[in-house]
Amino acid sequence: MNDPSAPSPTPSPAPRSANDLAQERTDLAIDRTVMAADRSLMAWVRTGLSMISFGFTIYKIIEGFTQQGGQVHSASMARNVGLFLTGLGTVAVVMGTVEYWYRLKGLRRDRPNLRILQPSLVMALVMSVAGVLMFLGIVSRVL
Repeated sequence: MNDPSAPSPTPSPAPRSANDLAQERTDLAIDRTVMAADRSLMAWVRTGLSMISFGFTIYKIIEGFTQQGGQVHSASMARNVGLFLTGLGTVAVVMGTVEYWYRLKGLRRDRPNLRILQPSLVMALVMSVAGVLMFLGIVSRVL
């Protein structure tokens, strides 16, 4: 009846306390919040990069037309729109980066070992610096 070669049933794991389960759920919630903050930051960076590149493109096209002796009726308006979009995109990236930084600093209160220097933050910082430099480059040529 009892086969000695049959595997013995595995012992059930020791029951976990309610505090352990609550801590595990809190950790998972913090992980989900960090991932949501990463996605939000990347959306800010995508939106800002689109505005920066579109504004820079408008500015460069109008500048190319005027350098070739072409007549553009509203060169200053197109230049101003390009400058505005470049500035607005830069502000969007910087605002998203600052918001992300504060969000992660707030989460560090609950999880002190949380890494703030996430890859998405590094990319946002690079895009912020690039946007500021591009904006300043356009402003220096306009003035």
